[in-house]
Amino acid sequence: MDLLATIKERTVIMDGAMGTQLMARGFASQTCPEEWNVTHADVVADIHREYFAAGADMVLTNTLGGTRAKLAHHGREGQVAEYNGAAARLAAAVRDADAPGRLVAGDVGPTGRFLKPMGDLTPDEMRDMFAEQVAALVEGGADLICIETMFDLAEACLAVEGARSVASVPVMASMTFGITPRGYRTMMGIDPARAAQGLLEAGADVVGCNCSLAADQMVELVADLRAATDAPLIAEPNAGQPRLEGELTVYDETPKHFAAVMPSLVAQGANVVGGCCGTTPEYIVALVKALRG
Repeated sequence: MDLLATIKERTVIMDGAMGTQLMARGFASQTCPEEWNVTHADVVADIHREYFAAGADMVLTNTLGGTRAKLAHHGREGQVAEYNGAAARLAAAVRDADAPGRLVAGDVGPTGRFLKPMGDLTPDEMRDMFAEQVAALVEGGADLICIETMFDLAEACLAVEGARSVASVPVMASMTFGITPRGYRTMMGIDPARAAQGLLEAGADVVGCNCSLAADQMVELVADLRAATDAPLIAEPNAGQPRLEGELTVYDETPKHFAAVMPSLVAQGANVVGGCCGTTPEYIVALVKALRG
């Protein structure tokens, strides 16, 4: 499947949450998720397998925190190539066996660090961290790169630039927005139009939004993004807003409600859709049915 060509013909459906599925299988919050690509490879492979079986056109690798800076929180900064390469090979092997022709997207998230003067990283240092991760993902077999859950536009643009510096595959980039009195904004105050423009100028092929918001809260956000650009858009809402039951994080939005709202995102201009936090293969089954019957 050629992502950019397929987008011109139909809506592309992504998978749902990885973290939600890992936790359902015994993952503990103090553990490094990316390490599971090596220590629990069969578990990660099963998650990819379930999302492909649900009808997803692409799955994301288990590498949201796969930069050197993020892995350093677990003392694993030296395992960038190992963990990201293993993640891509796992997903690609499942794809080749169970869903040939579909796609593996290398997942890239924030570093957890800030640029100077707010933080301690220079632009070159941050860009190099993303390039290091993307190189490992592409070498492992990722068909494209999905940069997501970004709130700092400068960091997101450096991630796109880093990806472009080491790979020629398509790059999707999305940011996470909240609802404010001034409209949709990232935590750093970036509005949808400015985000889309910046990401496209940095070299992204597809831009959009993910996380933080439920599907019905994301409809107008997608409309704002579409008003700002003719470029392909991606939208990945949560399964509602999270709440705690004891030590367990739960999401109240059902697969039925999620799938009922998602066609509205497509109607507003989303070309690539999937689920973020709290979504499971059941949500993707419902989404596929809602969009394709």
